[in-house]
Amino acid sequence: MYTDLQLHIDGEWLNGSNRRTEEVINPANGKALANLPHATKADLDRALSSAEKGLAVWRAMTPYDRAKIMRKAADLVRERAEKIATIMTLEQGKVFPEARMETMTTADIFDWFAEEGRRAYGRIVPGRMKNTRQLVIQEPVGVAAAFTPWNFPALTPARKIAAALAAGCAIIVKASEETPGSCVELVRCLVDAGLPKGVCNLVFGVPAEVSEHLIGSDVVRKISFTGSVPVGKHLAGLAAKGMKRATMELGGHSPVVVFADADPEKTADTIAAFKYRNAGQVCISPTRFYVQEGVYDRFLKRFTEYAKNIKLGDGLEKGTTMGPLANPRRLDAMEAIVNDSKARGGKIVTGGKRHGNQGYFFEPTVITDLPDDSKLMTEEPFGPIAPIVTFKTFDEVVERANSLPFGLAAYAFTSSTQTATMIGDAIQSGMVGVNSIMISTPETPFGGIKDSGYGHEGGIEGLEAYTNKKFISQA
Repeated sequence: MYTDLQLHIDGEWLNGSNRRTEEVINPANGKALANLPHATKADLDRALSSAEKGLAVWRAMTPYDRAKIMRKAADLVRERAEKIATIMTLEQGKVFPEARMETMTTADIFDWFAEEGRRAYGRIVPGRMKNTRQLVIQEPVGVAAAFTPWNFPALTPARKIAAALAAGCAIIVKASEETPGSCVELVRCLVDAGLPKGVCNLVFGVPAEVSEHLIGSDVVRKISFTGSVPVGKHLAGLAAKGMKRATMELGGHSPVVVFADADPEKTADTIAAFKYRNAGQVCISPTRFYVQEGVYDRFLKRFTEYAKNIKLGDGLEKGTTMGPLANPRRLDAMEAIVNDSKARGGKIVTGGKRHGNQGYFFEPTVITDLPDDSKLMTEEPFGPIAPIVTFKTFDEVVERANSLPFGLAAYAFTSSTQTATMIGDAIQSGMVGVNSIMISTPETPFGGIKDSGYGHEGGIEGLEAYTNKKFISQA
């Protein structure tokens, strides 16, 4: 059911012979799925050389021809969706329907960027003198290095790979060592679609060693990282030393503001489903719930009912609605959050502990009566724990929502058009969903502000992140 884990360098699939390996664990039962080979320094150097040669071939192709290969890859992802989704559930833990949805969205990302690459338009700027042409054109930035996490093991690499390829760049991807199979299958689709060798290389290894080696190379001109704030700041510093372009999609702590004029039951159903998706291991997951006093009791009651009705289990088992956490580190983090919440006077309304005697399961949890300076209200939980507190006034909740050094995603619910406009303007965040949770699609920009990073993936902004603007003045 799982897959053969290999590196992909210079058009060749490489196994673990004479290379260090590590086990990939199924989080539903703690058992090993396979051994993953680590790239040696020689492998990384080969990937850099390969990408440099692949870049020359790929950028010379027309956007039309590049798009045909990318769309073929998208078709292959859809054809293989059941297999890819099964692999994803085995290695990451999310329930199969979520894994399949991620796989289909991955295909959509390649389709969208394939077409957008054909429209990487420049412009003509009127000259100040006769017989002068002033052109602004977009060119590929060069070889990119991408570093992706374990929570969306197909979608996140796809955002980076598709945008780079659409712009005419070559790319080296270091996907997560905990969830490698999904990205291996994604690269197989690209290879089988006819992608020239060297254009997309896939490596694994000790994250710090791989990132420092790749970013330190003069071959790499652009990096893209999705992950934690501390690691992102470190990699941004390494990129700055070489004056390399960088996109940083880092952590958040997304506020949810529910005003008294919203429908509390409908809102609770919508946002609870979104909260417990992928066991809360989503960078844009709603994580701080501020509910206006008039509807607080009704919202809390409905939200808690939803949490209690979630069925925990192996993501491949029919009827399961939430799988395990991805690794034992997340279990320890959830317990630390619950213990701190109790110490700060928080009330555990439901959940609050591990579930079962195997795998990395944690109960869907709701906590109330927390102070704003508690651990849960100031640090991203990245798990199935929801703190729900009250607020009185608009100005008060805006101040509290904006109080942290994060600004990735935020949500608000209201039936007032005026309030919707005001809260959309007032929240300090790269993405804001007002009466909506649809803030991440292939065609829209995805990115944060403050400590949540800079730059964008998705949309025309995601394509432009992999291009240089060149001005040509022609007399």
